Amino acid sequence: MATVLKASHLSKYFYDPEKFQVLNDVTFEVEQGEFLAIVGKSGCGKSTLLYLLSTMDTDYEGSIELAGTKLVGRSQDFLSHFRNEHLGFVFQFHFLLPEFTTLQNVMLPGLKLGRYPEKEVEERAMEKLRLIGMAEHARKPASKLSGGQQQRVAIARALINDPTIIMGDEPTGNLDKANTENVFSIFRELAGKGQTIIAVTHDPDFAEGCDRIIEMSDGKIIASHENKIQ
Repeated sequence: MATVLKASHLSKYFYDPEKFQVLNDVTFEVEQGEFLAIVGKSGCGKSTLLYLLSTMDTDYEGSIELAGTKLVGRSQDFLSHFRNEHLGFVFQFHFLLPEFTTLQNVMLPGLKLGRYPEKEVEERAMEKLRLIGMAEHARKPASKLSGGQQQRVAIARALINDPTIIMGDEPTGNLDKANTENVFSIFRELAGKGQTIIAVTHDPDFAEGCDRIIEMSDGKIIASHENKIQ
């Protein structure tokens, strides 16, 4: 398998109210099609790490290479376009636009990337909605969907540009057990088709279902182990 992400010697400091090291010499790689969980107590640095990997935060020491592209020292314009092309995001809260339909929400990153004409973006969005079992809700306003449905739509939106990596920050943190299992099974199925996924999670069951778990404490990786095939 090809390596799609290399994080080398990442260190990160916060300076308010005083200097504090939140990441300390973090190094790891991620293979294509790997479903990786990052776990650890609150404040251990896992969400900060995801923020760095997502190129949203560029103030760090070390280097990140994603899809064969070195990302240190790049302009914000470059990183914004790179993010839209190579990364899909699923957060704890879905951040759908309530007044837009389900379909329009999924189309948005595709329209922004501008790689395909609008009609093709719409077709691709419908394909992603079919993949997650939400095609029949395509014309419904996002505000009329349940929490679990909205999170599934957020996954479809993350998939619209066929990203190199989907990054999830507590993607099931706001869901009940049934919806958590539903969202997890979608991720598991995507990984089985070769989609790389990195998810920060507090949910031990979610983490145990991933291919590999990286455990963090006090800004460092303290353990990394592969799970048995489910």
